[in-house]
Amino acid sequence: MLPEGFLQRMQTQLKEEYPAFLESLERPRAVALRMNPLKGDAPRLPFVLDNVPWEQNGYYYDPQARPGLHPYHEAGVYYLQEASAMSAVALLDPQPGELVCDLCAAPGGKTTQIAGRMMGQGLLLCNEINPKRAQILSRNVERMGVANALVTNEHPGRLAEKYKGLFHRVLIDAPCSGEGMFRKEEAAVTDWSQQTVEMCARRQAEILHSGAALLRPGGRLVYSTCTFAPEENEQTVANFLKEHPEFEAEPMDAPWFTPAGEGQFRLWPHKLLGEGHFVAVLRKTDGEETDARPAPGEKLPKLWTEFAKELDISLPRGKTIAFGSSLYWAPEEMPELGGIKVLRPGLELGTVKKDRFEPAHALALHLKTASRTKDLTPDSPEAQKYMRGEVLECNGRGWTLVRINSYSIGWGKCDGKVLKNHYPKGLRR
Repeated sequence: MLPEGFLQRMQTQLKEEYPAFLESLERPRAVALRMNPLKGDAPRLPFVLDNVPWEQNGYYYDPQARPGLHPYHEAGVYYLQEASAMSAVALLDPQPGELVCDLCAAPGGKTTQIAGRMMGQGLLLCNEINPKRAQILSRNVERMGVANALVTNEHPGRLAEKYKGLFHRVLIDAPCSGEGMFRKEEAAVTDWSQQTVEMCARRQAEILHSGAALLRPGGRLVYSTCTFAPEENEQTVANFLKEHPEFEAEPMDAPWFTPAGEGQFRLWPHKLLGEGHFVAVLRKTDGEETDARPAPGEKLPKLWTEFAKELDISLPRGKTIAFGSSLYWAPEEMPELGGIKVLRPGLELGTVKKDRFEPAHALALHLKTASRTKDLTPDSPEAQKYMRGEVLECNGRGWTLVRINSYSIGWGKCDGKVLKNHYPKGLRR
């Protein structure tokens, strides 16, 4: 049962389209996934159907399938993402080499979509204010093999103070009342109230203010929600533009969506295969650029250099950062991190022990190949054994990259007879 106040407002909003809207909520929802270009060419999968029109790597899939259980999912070959949720990054249009901020990034769908478009070049700051959700974000960044992401757990206002005017593009997929998810999530229905809508609108205004400060002049800000409430969508954008004369709505060509004002679009479930969404594209026309300086790099330890040479590993352009007990590889553009709650400052390479280097799971997921590999097929008993943490037969010696049909999934260490399993215990089935 949908809330009566919501239904009354929707009838006023949609008028003659209201019956079609109600009917769409009774239909089974479309499910989609997004292939990860960082992993190379996408595999052909029997459950993958038609392309999502606004995302070249997005595909609908057979709702009877369970792609989240396939080894390719754990290898980061694809991300399960609702089709309408792919629209915001499509309009953000991030480019390789830019500095991009995803300000409300958990669980990581849009962050990893941005990363796929950046192709490892530039800096992607992805932030989540909730600590538990930030951990999920960090894990998804790792699973998808992203090397150029700085994952933070901060208040947007703190980041705005620290990195004012730094970014070419900023995405704000704002926390909202979730009306567009009523068909997908029962909790969105039970938690709804008009007071929640108004509370979300106030919070969205605060986050937008921080996002505005993070953007450099000439940069693009995309604001999105998964709700139908005008208070959280068109009204929030209108109030923002009134308070920030340095911004203007940016006209966009988006034929798949319903126009909702200059540079603003609505995605209606009765007009496309997806849930409800709102997206606004804004351009910053004036302001100050940042004076933030990149953080200095550190010297690569000899044990890493020897390990990388042995396995023929090459890294993208970047610099070394020691973070806790781990060694990370960060993009050249990585800013100074003092005073910021950081979960992941780039690609985790591993840990330098007393007399050896122990590679990180993140490094395995980033790599496509190495001089020593153990290749498995997704439906083989060996693949299932590996994902359960069991040992496998192995002829070589030393650290070995385990792959599922050429897609890396983790490490093992061979002793000439067996491969000791280093698949993380928390991921084992």
